[in-house]
Formats: sequence, C-alpha cells, structure tokens
Amino acid sequence: MQSFEIDKTDLLRIKAALESDDVELEKVLQGYHASEIAILFEKLPQEAKERIINILPTDIASEVISEMDEEHHPEELLVNLDPEKRTEIVEELDYDDATDIISQLDEEQQHEILKDIDQEDASSIRALLSYEEDTAGGLMNSDVIRVNINLDKKDALDEIIHQSEEMEELYTIYVVDDAATLKGILSIKKLIKAKADARISDLVQTSFVYVKADVDQEEVARLISQYNLTNIPVVDEHMKLLGRITVDDIIDVMEEENTEDILKISGVSEDEELSGNWKDAVKSRLPWLVINLGTAFLAASIIRNFDSTVAKLSIISAYMTIIAGMGGNAATQALAVTVRRISLNDLSDKQAYNTVLKEFLVGMINGAANGLIVFTVAFFYDANPMLGLVLFLAMTGNLIIAGLTGASIPLILKRVGIDPAVASSIIITTFTDCIGFLLPLWLATKLLLHH
Repeated sequence: MQSFEIDKTDLLRIKAALESDDVELEKVLQGYHASEIAILFEKLPQEAKERIINILPTDIASEVISEMDEEHHPEELLVNLDPEKRTEIVEELDYDDATDIISQLDEEQQHEILKDIDQEDASSIRALLSYEEDTAGGLMNSDVIRVNINLDKKDALDEIIHQSEEMEELYTIYVVDDAATLKGILSIKKLIKAKADARISDLVQTSFVYVKADVDQEEVARLISQYNLTNIPVVDEHMKLLGRITVDDIIDVMEEENTEDILKISGVSEDEELSGNWKDAVKSRLPWLVINLGTAFLAASIIRNFDSTVAKLSIISAYMTIIAGMGGNAATQALAVTVRRISLNDLSDKQAYNTVLKEFLVGMINGAANGLIVFTVAFFYDANPMLGLVLFLAMTGNLIIAGLTGASIPLILKRVGIDPAVASSIIITTFTDCIGFLLPLWLATKLLLHH
C-alpha cells in the first residue's frame, strides 16, 4: 500500500459529496482511511470538517482528529462540535491523544470538555495535563495493563483479558506490587507457555528499561531506539507505574525534533507553521535575515580594506567569491553532522575533541583537493602560477576554518546553554565569509603585489 497524497481527483470527489446529502457523503468517506481523511482536512473549510466528523462513526471520527497535524488545529474542530458528539469522541480517544489535543485549549474550554466526559477518563486526562508537553509524562498514555506480582497464571490471564477489553493494542504487561510499584515486565508468550501452577513472581523480568516522568522526549526516543523497544514504562520518583510510551508516539517525536533542527539551522523559527501564511513567514524569518545582513556588511568591510589590491588584481574578485561560497558549504556540512550528533548524544569531552579533530582533517583534505583544482584553473586559464598558489592556500585555509567552526561552534554553544541549532549558522556564516574574503586578498597582497 502506497502512502496517501492529496490528489485533485480526491478533493473534487469530496467536494461533490459535500454538496450532496449525508448518505452520499458517508458512502464516499467509506473509501478513505481515517489518516487519509485527516490529510484531506488540510484543504477543506472548517464547516466541511465539522459536517464530516458528525457523519463519521465515533471510532473513525476520533481517529481522524487524532491523526490531524497540530498546525491544522484539531482542538478548534473538537471544541466546535455538538457537546454530545464531542464527549463520545474524547472518550474514544487514547488518553495521550486526548491530552495532546485538549492541552491546546484555554482552561475554560478544557473544563467545558472534561466536565461532560466519564469522571475516570477526566481524571486521567487531568493528570496527564499536569506534565510538560515535551517530557515523558506529556507523551505517555496512562492506560496500561498491569498485574500483581502475587497472582498465579490463571488469575493473571483473567486480569489481562479484563483490562485489555478497552485497549486497541496489547503491548507489554507490567508487573506491580500491592503499592503499585513497578517490579518488572511480563512476556505474554512466556505466560502462555508457563505451567498451570506458575506464579507471576517466577515469570517476571526484573531487568528492564524505564523512564521518569520528567525526562525529555528526546531521551525517551534515544532509549527506545537504542534498546529496540516497542514501548517503555513511565514511573515517578518512587518507581510507581504511571503509564507507557509507545513507538508510534516516538516516531512523531523524532519527526518533530528533526523538523525543528532543520528549521533552526536554516534560520527559520520553529514557531512558523509549515502551512502558515506569508505574514507568519516574514515575522519568523526577517530578524535572521537582518542579522545576516549585518554580518554581510562585516565581510564587505574586509574587501573595502583591500581596495588597492582589488584595483590592481581584479581577477581576485571572481575567485574569492568561489572560496567564500565553498567555505560556507563545507561549514554547513560540518554543522549539520555535529548538530545531529549533539541531538542524538550528549558528547563527552573526548568525543567532542574527536569530532573537532575529524572535521579539521576533513577540511584540510577537502580544502587541498579543491585548492588543487583552483590552482590548475589559474595556472592554465590565467597563466599565473603565483595566483594559483594564493588560491590554493586560501581555499585550503578557508575549508579548514569551515570544518573547525562547523564542529566547534555548536559544541561551545551547547556547553554554555545556547541551542546550537539556532545560533550556529549565523556565527559560522560570518567566519567563512570573512575568512573567505580575507585569505585570498591578504595572500595576494603579500605574495603577488609585494613579490
């Protein structure tokens, strides 16, 4: 099955059905998966979304709303529904999905929704709302299957069957004591294969991976990836079981974190929605462009200080833009790799040193290779071997600087508590532009004009 993309035919079909009666609309909607309807919602007006949600069965409607991207505001759709339909949908949602959506509303709207739903559901959602959004507590679903460590096989199976009736997916079984303290995990396969008189205390796996509720979501993603887990339990400071985080939630986190890093490195605020209007885009990007303009003036001032060199050796102007551009590209490569390494692991001093050393060596080798190409062009095309030497040294030097800054600047910013993805790009661009202009102009002045 291929991934679904919005097609003109699909939009025309849905819009035609919207102009017809509810029976025809429901018939057309049956040809789409809930996640596909959520994608189609991106192109439909609010009143069309509300009508579709009201027509869909509650289980499908809840899945559609949970599949909607945050930037398309599923909370606005939910809050505008008829209270009875809204209550049915919220009670159908997993606790973590319901919490994610409701958390985007103001307190009054949250209260309005929670007072109408089952009190046990409301209590679970309120508990999840108390956690920061980007922590394990904010990600977890408190709906888990747990069995007491003192049970035997038969009683444990009965308990699992009873608890699983309200759950869509059966992941790991968690084993707790009488105080709800997490003691380990239980394999369904091991339980089924065990002898009839087996006890949970003999079957429980006491060595397991878990996270505290206040752990950052990136650390959760790292653990699930490192240990190849489908889910991970969340506990409080006393090891009391609070909930679980499943791999599907982590996929969303990784996509979100990667998108955030890409936008930051590009000088775009993470607050800018990918589908936002031009005003939001200008507001997000203009400050960074103004800062870039300031650094460009700094680079231009270097050229001004070598006016006489440029006047006597005009050919240098063409080459120094190449050297500065190559430095910028090399620095961006080093920056991207380093920021990614930082986001995946907290680098030790030795690892940080090795990262910088590696980028120094890469910069030196790539600089020399590209420098030889530029030297060859200057030697044969301009018939000027000394110019070729100047360009070789300038290219090599700038790519070394590019590698060093691309690796060291984000590491330094991380150490002083500044997000390296946000500030690194501006600083590194300044370095590579300035050095890219300074090296060829200074070397040309010393080696060609004073020769």
